[in-house]
Amino acid sequence: MSSPKTLLHADIQSLKLLHSGKVRDMYAIDDQHLLIVTTDRLSAFDVILPSPVPQKGEILNQVSDFWFHKLGHIIPNQMSDLNLDDAIPNAGERERVRSRALVVKRLKPLPIEAIVRGYLIGSGWKEYQKQDSVCGISLPQGLKLADKLPEPIFTPSTKADVGEHDENINFETMCDIIGTELATQIRDVSLQLYQEAATYALEKGIIIADTKFEFGLDENGTLTLIDEVLTPDSSRFWDVATYQPGISPPSFDKQIIRDWLEAQDWDKTPPAPEVDVDIMQKTADKYREALTRLTQ
Repeated sequence: MSSPKTLLHADIQSLKLLHSGKVRDMYAIDDQHLLIVTTDRLSAFDVILPSPVPQKGEILNQVSDFWFHKLGHIIPNQMSDLNLDDAIPNAGERERVRSRALVVKRLKPLPIEAIVRGYLIGSGWKEYQKQDSVCGISLPQGLKLADKLPEPIFTPSTKADVGEHDENINFETMCDIIGTELATQIRDVSLQLYQEAATYALEKGIIIADTKFEFGLDENGTLTLIDEVLTPDSSRFWDVATYQPGISPPSFDKQIIRDWLEAQDWDKTPPAPEVDVDIMQKTADKYREALTRLTQ
């Protein structure tokens, strides 16, 4: 159920719905612009949960907006000059989504997720334990869980449809998919974006352990940063104060919900169980803390 503080679906009738993803609803405005509404939907284990996280969409929107502006000198991004008042003709619909809506340029999305890892965690840790590598990239022996890597590594994946799993690929396969020149450009700019953001976040007491970027091309073939950027949904944020190699640090995201779901009698296929209200609120509080720390 949605309340005044939550939004499960944008439900904009005055524009054409193009796509409804795990979190975002995308609408056509005109030939040059799209409307992206970040809802409060949450997915875990690639299943969309029945209940929203209060104000999550607003928070994610503000975090992305902050990074788009902060990192705009590195690469062009999707942000448009078109005013929301001109984009959504219906005043009621406009006000309902105002804090969650972005008016962006129409771009050709690339079929790659650009993942940068700065720390040894998650699927990378599982692979490292078996063969001292992450996504085929060799690493020194003797690293512990959550250790900082000698330098950030680029580990791309394919983009999967809703309900499907992304597939890790090596850089050579990425070159085969989109071409060597473009793949190299994406790798280099992804590492630059991560390093600058991670340095800044560290000053705010947040470790960005890993993150994913998505890119598109404009009509001139210019590489452009799209989707969300360095949010708690697309990144793993850790608190510097509690970080300790050798254990899995708590993160500023939906980990508390994942842990709760793991304790339920659920086979990770739809429908997902209804998550306790207090668990949802604790998750919302962690998202809010990430925003506050980064932007103040």
